[in-house]
Amino acid sequence: MTLSVAFAHEFDGFDVDVAFEAPAGITVLFGRSGAGKSTIVDAVAGLLRPREGRIASEDWVLFDSAEGQWTPPHKRRLGYIFQDARLFPHLSVRQNLAYGQWFAPKSAPREDMERIVEMLGIGHLLGRRPAALSGGEKQRVAIGRALLASPKLILADEPLAALDEQRKAEILPYFERMRDEVSVPILYVSHAAAEVARIATTIVALDAGRVTRQGPAADVLSDPAVTPLGVRSAGAMVEARVKEHHSDGLSTLEAEGASLLLPRVSQAPGTPLRVWIEAQDVMLATERPQGISALNILEVTVREVRLGAGPGAMVQLSFGNALILARVTRRSAQALALAPGRQVFAVLKAVSVARDAIGELPQKPV
Repeated sequence: MTLSVAFAHEFDGFDVDVAFEAPAGITVLFGRSGAGKSTIVDAVAGLLRPREGRIASEDWVLFDSAEGQWTPPHKRRLGYIFQDARLFPHLSVRQNLAYGQWFAPKSAPREDMERIVEMLGIGHLLGRRPAALSGGEKQRVAIGRALLASPKLILADEPLAALDEQRKAEILPYFERMRDEVSVPILYVSHAAAEVARIATTIVALDAGRVTRQGPAADVLSDPAVTPLGVRSAGAMVEARVKEHHSDGLSTLEAEGASLLLPRVSQAPGTPLRVWIEAQDVMLATERPQGISALNILEVTVREVRLGAGPGAMVQLSFGNALILARVTRRSAQALALAPGRQVFAVLKAVSVARDAIGELPQKPV
């Protein structure tokens, strides 16, 4: 199932005009605050009726201005995951989950509660009430409630924004499982680059109410022209496979025939992973560096050099089929004579890649 979204709407001093496709998996609406992400979610949810456009999936039409069609919010069969879990405080976890089932149409395929409970790891929480849960546990229950409503589409509006880093790290693996195991599209709002790199199947980059790029996550993130959060948050996603673990707390990953030493990952050797590498953490050299503390030195080829409006430049680099970005100054780009086709060395400190920037590769084809 693929959701097609195309609409235009004006507010006082701001207008939105977007068109994109959200296939099965997680489609992330990615951009700064004020880019139009929540406006899109409101339009899909039925909380906003756009001036014109169409939001539909084949014969399931939520809005079509040309045909005068409009499905009220309560009939849209959406699962909504908010920033705060919004659980019923007087009900147990089991009862909160059952509430989602209660609202599922009788004709809709029923999700198995035991499967959802197992997927989210909340079996030991079923008898508790929300007041006795951590923030991460509450969000897992909220995810389960949304899934058990048998939705045709799931909306997640910055569901991790209210959590601390430890709770985010706890929840992200469950969104990875949802991406791989849930058959309906998931529209996910975020402005956290590492989070997006871990879970996204598709990315829709937004700026000032417009789509600036859309497509598979790896393609969008490695494009030097696409910086939804600004150059300081730019980076790229590399696909790798766990090779081995070491006693000093590091793991070796293989990517396109090259080795990467990173903080120890929990996955077993052979597991395919995604690694988010920030552009500002990549240094470049024209000769292989010697006697330095950085453990990762990759022989790469310059694909593109894009000069910024200020003193910086974004450099797209390739090794094999993998792409990474490096953020350098214009002066460095000139001094190193960086140009497409130039062979250079990319230097990356192992500790630059945080554990929460490493996630499992989608099991579905992207």
